[in-house]
Amino acid sequence: MNETKETISNNKETTDIKDIGNLLFSDLLPVNENGYEMTREFLMKIVDILLDFIKESNDRSTKVIDFHQPNQMKQLFDFTIPENPKNIQQILNDCKQCLKYQVKTGHPHYFNQLSCGLDIVSMAGEWLTATANTNMFTYEIAPIFILMEHFVLEKMRSIIGFPDGDSILAPGGAVSNLYAIIVARHTMFPEYKTKGLKALPQLILFTSEHSHYSTKGAGATCGFGTDNVIEVPCDKNGRMIPEELERLVKESIEKGHRPFFVNCTCGTTVLGAFDPINPLADICDKYNMWLHIDAAWGGGCLLSRKHRHRLGGIERAQSVTWNPHKLMGTLLQCSTVHFKRDKLLIDCNQMCADYLFQQDKHYDVSYDTGDKVIQCGRHNDIFKLWLMWRSKGDTGYEKHIDHLFDMTDYLVKRLKEEKDKFHLIWPEPECVNVCFWYVPTRLRGVDKTREWELELGRITPLLKARMMNEGTLMVGYQPLGDKPNFFRNIISNLGVKSKDIDYLISEMDRMGHDL
Repeated sequence: MNETKETISNNKETTDIKDIGNLLFSDLLPVNENGYEMTREFLMKIVDILLDFIKESNDRSTKVIDFHQPNQMKQLFDFTIPENPKNIQQILNDCKQCLKYQVKTGHPHYFNQLSCGLDIVSMAGEWLTATANTNMFTYEIAPIFILMEHFVLEKMRSIIGFPDGDSILAPGGAVSNLYAIIVARHTMFPEYKTKGLKALPQLILFTSEHSHYSTKGAGATCGFGTDNVIEVPCDKNGRMIPEELERLVKESIEKGHRPFFVNCTCGTTVLGAFDPINPLADICDKYNMWLHIDAAWGGGCLLSRKHRHRLGGIERAQSVTWNPHKLMGTLLQCSTVHFKRDKLLIDCNQMCADYLFQQDKHYDVSYDTGDKVIQCGRHNDIFKLWLMWRSKGDTGYEKHIDHLFDMTDYLVKRLKEEKDKFHLIWPEPECVNVCFWYVPTRLRGVDKTREWELELGRITPLLKARMMNEGTLMVGYQPLGDKPNFFRNIISNLGVKSKDIDYLISEMDRMGHDL
């Protein structure tokens, strides 16, 4: 142990920076105040590793994933935390090996999640953000980023149609939706903040049967109970049926409950369906309910004149969730929630923690955000979005969104051309979600019975396993309602081209024809 301490304290200016492998963390800044050159050499080697990964992620001849089962991965990678420091060469090896086994989510053959792609400008912003390493709760410690957040969120509200209002960046769409629910509760029942649940009637929330689970999760978190988060039936295209919502609202009133919150999904997770905003807004007005729009997925359509109509009436909502890390392609994570009225966040969440948020500072403390959120500490998620938006401008972002939909149209067209091999479940998708079954050779040209569907559902995870094991392609799958497992292909990577869609179709057939 004494030998280790002696090594750590032995910080010499004369270290040969051509070979930094035997150095320790203590030879770098900030421990070694003379360690700039060694620090620079170390970080340049890190950058080389990252650039290699970026190059591979954009090389269509490389695999999307080098898959191993968990028990195998435990043997391949050293996850242990050592008692004594590892040298810099081991740290570099760890970084390189870590990326070797990481899924290349920026690869043009990765169609697995709503968040795909690797925007280089946004990534550069994330690098800078990590280097600045600041908290976002006061102007005092993050002046440039606090003002940046103010301007970008104001622009997003203007796009939504909220001329005033307030917004915040939250750690993911589920938390953004949670913010909407707690602000709605506080605004409509302010005594809850001090008196708790005993001050409330039995509140009922409504959301579509195809919506994200976060509304039900918020029901549990907020103490409403999941039984009081009512799932509203959808039509054949996955949209909430307004008449069914009103029927369920009336039922809750007859039971003596208080319907108070409607979650309208604009871009459902599986189908990409858009609930009809205006009819739902009419019902909310009639029964004095809060209308929230979960546009975490579909919000990016607001940037396109061609596709904005999908969110027609969005300005009638009281709150909106919009995740730039999805259709807009900003790096994870980047989620926003917007409110039509100003001061709601501070009224709901302020705890007057003057040991952190002093009110007698020498600047305008209205820019401080810490006391209007439930988190206190908050990551800087704004710079990567601001920088990316600056690089594209509004016109570039419109082209970005339009390209994703153009590629989706091309995929639908190609699947219809190969209708013996692929069966589109929803032939005219509203978003960039394309849902289908792959049909192996033995199931082509036969009657499309329920048994046929069930067999395709059984085959789907088998084909996904082949994808993972070969590593050439990734497409997600899931069941929905009475539909057994089917593939859900997502195009949210701006780098996807028509040749990648052609590859997707041919590669699935190559891997799955004999199933």
